[in-house]
Amino acid sequence: MLVLLGIAVLVAGFLLRLNPLMVILAAALVTGVSGGLSLPETIAAFGKAFNDNRYISIVWLVLPVIGLLERYGLQEQARRLISNLRTVTTGRLLTGYLLVRQITAALGQTKLGGHPQMVRPLIAPMAEAAAEARHPGMPDKTRFLIRSHAAGADNIGLFFGEDIFIAIASILLIKGFLEQNGIIVQPLHLSVWAIPTAIVAFAIHGTRLILLDRRIAREAAEAPPVQTGETEAGR
Repeated sequence: MLVLLGIAVLVAGFLLRLNPLMVILAAALVTGVSGGLSLPETIAAFGKAFNDNRYISIVWLVLPVIGLLERYGLQEQARRLISNLRTVTTGRLLTGYLLVRQITAALGQTKLGGHPQMVRPLIAPMAEAAAEARHPGMPDKTRFLIRSHAAGADNIGLFFGEDIFIAIASILLIKGFLEQNGIIVQPLHLSVWAIPTAIVAFAIHGTRLILLDRRIAREAAEAPPVQTGETEAGR
């Protein structure tokens, strides 16, 4: 029962609002020592676990990089680029991103998109700029609608595209669940039968995105004029 002292340290540290990293480190040291390891052995085990899983920490480097890019005008450049392309509409842009997201996910490249690294800094601002070029002074309600559809295109493209890739966790999960219920299937068969589902999902959601242009035009026409200050606040 002494090894449970680490949990007590963890709970006490969070209740006292101490530094989370220091609390976790202290809990790990207490757990190791109370489990029979010496202090050097505990530190060595902690370091080995970190080294074996160091690729996980790379994800956290994405956030400050994206923050710096946005600080130096990434969103503004994306808006400016799309504003100069008169043939691009919000629906067409998001439909294209949906297609690319689905294809790359089907090839196993699930990390090429995503909300923090792609939707927020690039896709959403570009979709807003495409609508703003045709309907200046859009209300915030329409801007939020465009942002939600940008996030939805990423979610749907990933969800229905990744099942086509044979070596993905969702395929293995489905296979394991079916086998537990006496249904023996091969991962390749699951991947093949995911293709029609992905095509139907693209057709349905792609139609919704194309119809989004009409909804944006209708809401922009019905909305009262927006002051410049309110427009900037919406951005």
